Amino acid sequence: MRKRIVNAPIAAAVAGLTVVTVLGTGTASAAVPVSPAVTAPASAVPPSATQATTLRSRIALHFDLAKGQLPENIAFSPAGTAYVTFAGARQVAAIDRDGTIRTLATLAAPADGGVDTPALGFPLTTGIVRHRDGTLYFLYASGDAASTGLYRLKPGGTPHRIAALPENGLPNGLTFDERRGIFYVTDSVLGTISTVQRTGGRVTVWSSAPELAPTGFLGVNGVKVRDGAVWATNLDQGTLLRIPVHHGAPAKVEVRADGLTGIDDFAFAGSGTDQVIAALVGQNTVARIDGAGRSTTLLTAADGLQNPTAVAVRGGTVYVTSAAYLTGTDPNLIVAALPRH
Repeated sequence: MRKRIVNAPIAAAVAGLTVVTVLGTGTASAAVPVSPAVTAPASAVPPSATQATTLRSRIALHFDLAKGQLPENIAFSPAGTAYVTFAGARQVAAIDRDGTIRTLATLAAPADGGVDTPALGFPLTTGIVRHRDGTLYFLYASGDAASTGLYRLKPGGTPHRIAALPENGLPNGLTFDERRGIFYVTDSVLGTISTVQRTGGRVTVWSSAPELAPTGFLGVNGVKVRDGAVWATNLDQGTLLRIPVHHGAPAKVEVRADGLTGIDDFAFAGSGTDQVIAALVGQNTVARIDGAGRSTTLLTAADGLQNPTAVAVRGGTVYVTSAAYLTGTDPNLIVAALPRH
């Protein structure tokens, strides 16, 4: 099959570099274990704005660039199966604990091939959430009113769009609030966070605060719910944000950390803590951000990072997906020990 290469600017986040995405379809498999096999170092460096902590890490799995296996987001089942969205292939896939990759769904490209997808110029699957009943929910951005939206994928089923999202936007981050039974969806082009009921249907813009807006390329990106607040990142503004929820409505946006140029998705470093582990796609690093907003570099390109896009934390292990949007070399999955302090 003839490959199609799409270039899209990353603007301020990468200082003029270019995303090279190879689009294609297909399924790859590998026999590389993805279960944790790393141990924490004997001691950890306290976080600060300048110090770096070295983690024991390894590349658990290499993905196929030519098939568009550019992992954009990740979610886990309690049994340890990882679910990823492959942006370049418009796919949702499962990664078993033995490293086998199974394609669960491939979304059709729009008639124009997705060239009208805002900011990027190619259609892509983005945020993903696994519900406790095994159902997967994920986002698709295509620049097409007939397909852009929130999708549901039941075990063994086919994907079904349950909520249409604006085709002139870029739905990106997705999280589910168990207590309220709603999804929060970020739009990185429109600079909004919207809500959708679990059953789908109506989409309501929950916040369009200026702290969510892009300043040249992509604004609000990753999103999580934590202790009565919605947390989010802004890629262009380089910020980690917290928005308290008061009777369902957003309160004033709190900037919890800044100076994080190109920050993408993130995860909390365990329960009962506000410490965050974040992927900085443009800087090609993974950083820990403490409760005071101080940043500590945990992983770099030397550890195998190839433009990290998402982070998941399970027990004492950090999982990082790299999409190689800029490097165009080795999209992969890295596992590392969660820092002790």
